[in-house]
Parts: sequence; structure tokens; C-alpha cells
Amino acid sequence: MDIVTLVAFEAVSFVGIATPGPTVLLALTNGSRHGLRRAIAGMIGAVLSDFVLIGAVAIGLGALLAASEFWFSMLKWAGAAYLAFLGIMLLRSKGTIDAALKSGTPAGATSPFSIGLKSFMVAATNPKGYLFFSAFLPQFIDPTLPQATQYALLALVFAVLDFLIMFGYAFFGSQAVRFLKTSGALWLERACGGALLALAGSLAFYRRATV
Repeated sequence: MDIVTLVAFEAVSFVGIATPGPTVLLALTNGSRHGLRRAIAGMIGAVLSDFVLIGAVAIGLGALLAASEFWFSMLKWAGAAYLAFLGIMLLRSKGTIDAALKSGTPAGATSPFSIGLKSFMVAATNPKGYLFFSAFLPQFIDPTLPQATQYALLALVFAVLDFLIMFGYAFFGSQAVRFLKTSGALWLERACGGALLALAGSLAFYRRATV
């Protein structure tokens, strides 16, 4: 894979990742609720999902979802339900961010494994991710060269970019919340919850492309 192709992939990926979506919203939320160190677990979970999605596309799962209305719908409704669940939990918040700031400890007793699993599940149950990679990645694959190596390289580059951008979101959340008053901290949680619910709704109404 030549350097020009790789740089083009990095540029397009950066824009796609930085645009607010479920995983970066969770990074922002985790940074504000749990602190930057614990938010890293969520970033790791999201990065692992990148490898799963790209690996699935490499073996043809993306094409299966594009062709099968049944499996596409199953994954879509599972992802929408999970996003809605996370959004409702944030909307029902009792101000855990503010409590954490007063106590000097991360909000709640959520384990790093649980934080990582949430981020992993949000990405892995989103059929739009599989369809996106199915349409996006082949444009950077040279069919005359071994494809497994190329997919592995693109997955690694995408995962590194994803981690760095999520780290930026989590850092922003961990710092911004320090300057918020009690009501502001509460509304930050609820704003993120509302955004996740909106994303759940958009996923529920999402339709795969047909030809």
C-alpha cells in the first residue's frame, strides 16, 4: 500500500471519527463521569470493536448485512435498543458527576470492564458501521496485493486514530466538568443521554440501501 493511499485513508477516517457519534459521545461521558484514566477502558473497548468490524467486513459480513434484510434488522434493533438504554440511564441521572466532584472520586462504582464493554457493544451492534466499512475500505484496497495484510494495516491505522480522538473527547469531558456548577454537571449528563437517544432513534429508522 503506497503512502498516498494511506494518507488519504487517514484524512477521511479522521473526519469520520471526529464527527460526533455514539462512541465519541461515550468517551466524552466517561471522561466527565469517571475521569480520564477510567475512560481509557471505554476507548479500548471501542478500539477492539474497530478490529471486529473491519475483520467482519474482510470476511464478508458487511456484504451479508447489505443483502439480508433479516440480519440487518436484527442487528439494527439490538443496537438501537442498547443506545436507548444507555441514553435513558443518563437522562435519569441524579447528578453523579457533581457527587464525584465533591467527593474527589469517580462517579459510581462502575468497573473498567463494564465501561469497556459498553463502548464495545455500542459499536459492535451498529449495522451502519459494517455497511460503512464495506463501502469505504475497498476503495483503499489494491486487489493485486494480499488483501489480509492491507485490511490489517487499515484496521491498525483506524484504531490508532479512533483512540487518539476519543482520548481528546474524554480529556475535554474530564476538564470541562470541573468548571460546571451543580446544575451544569447534571445537564451535561442529560444532554449526552438525549444525544444517545437521538442516535438510537436515527438508527431505528435507518434503512439499508437497496438496488
